[in-house]
Amino acid sequence: MATRVDASVFDSAHFRRVLGHLPTGVVAISAIDGDEPVGLTVGSFASVSLEPPMVGFFPSVTSTSWPRIERAGSFVANVLAEHQAELSTAFATSGGDKFGSLDWRPGATGAPVLDGVAAWIECEVAEVVPAGDHLFVLGRVLDLAVAGDPRPLVFFQGDYARLAGR
Repeated sequence: MATRVDASVFDSAHFRRVLGHLPTGVVAISAIDGDEPVGLTVGSFASVSLEPPMVGFFPSVTSTSWPRIERAGSFVANVLAEHQAELSTAFATSGGDKFGSLDWRPGATGAPVLDGVAAWIECEVAEVVPAGDHLFVLGRVLDLAVAGDPRPLVFFQGDYARLAGR
């Protein structure tokens, strides 16, 4: 039988270190807030349902970009390609002009589909649920495509990593 950990003495650094052994894909979530593009980076993106097609991700409750994306009501999940680590870092930084040097086109909802990504998934926000120090965002898929570089950007043990060759 497993032993329960007392949450009051839980070591969050140990938690992060252990879960760092699980490689994650890197996704740039983008939207249009009014007429201004907005975005953030997430490493917690997943397929949720095939029928109906739904995906999910977990922005931090302290994110300043998330409220603007939520207000837009729709977003594009841009699956970053292995050469886009700098873009991931820019989207993970609070403030600044994240789109100044980026090429993108508007998706069906107007949300930015970034050039050079491995794939993109355009969604409407279906539900937002509190989940500790993050939120769970459930998105209903409207459109999606494989875009360019098929090799995704991966985050593993605190740094970007590359998949081994095929």
